[in-house]
Amino acid sequence: MDTWIETFSGAVLKALATSIPNCRPRDHTRPRISAYIQDTIRPKTRLRMQWKITLDPALTAEVNRLQKSVTRRLNEWSNDQWSARHEAICPEDQSLWQMTKWVMSVPTPTLPLVTPGKLVLSDSEKAEAIAENLEAHFQQVPIVIETGDVALKSYFLSPVSEPDVTTPEQVHEAIRG
Repeated sequence: MDTWIETFSGAVLKALATSIPNCRPRDHTRPRISAYIQDTIRPKTRLRMQWKITLDPALTAEVNRLQKSVTRRLNEWSNDQWSARHEAICPEDQSLWQMTKWVMSVPTPTLPLVTPGKLVLSDSEKAEAIAENLEAHFQQVPIVIETGDVALKSYFLSPVSEPDVTTPEQVHEAIRG
């Protein structure tokens, strides 16, 4: 029974490990980054790809400079987005409560399962995919009860022989060797 449970739990863990992708899907859309920042990111990416091929020190300095510029602009953009959201908060229209609720909540991600044929997203499809996987790994084992009953009956119906009696002297000699 323990072996069966270990096999079952191992198969379930293996099925889950192989069915969950390595990346997390996005639950909500993020605000679009401004075209000005995107126009800064594209040349930085191209220059970095070129640097990976050539490993030129001059390109390294230029890539680092562009990376600092992109990081600074992204931080400014993120701060502007956050400031605009804070300025829009008003206690009368429940936006303060909604913001508090949003900040305090920790979303539980629902990751898709990767099956051999497709990605499975809904709960019912996930349950069906797991059931199919378990059916493929486990088959019902026929239990033969008749053989056990026959062996048990023959054991109880066989004549019992008297055990050999050992004297205390024989035990004493066996101990001394």
